[in-house]
Amino acid sequence: MIGWDGHLVYRVDIECDDDEAAEARAILLVDGHDIELRDGGRKIAEFKTAPCKTAH
Repeated sequence: MIGWDGHLVYRVDIECDDDEAAEARAILLVDGHDIELRDGGRKIAEFKTAPCKTAH
C-alpha cells in the first residue's frame, strides 16, 4: 500500500499462478490507499484509489 506521500506504508505478500490472477486479487486491496503490484523488482500494475468527493 502506498501512503499519501508516495512511500510504501504496508506490504502484503500474495501468491498467484500468473499476473492476471495477481491483479484480480490486488485490486481487492484498494481501500483508501493506492496499491502497487510487484513481482520482485518488476512492477506489474498500479491501482489508484478513487479521490474523495466533498459536498459543497
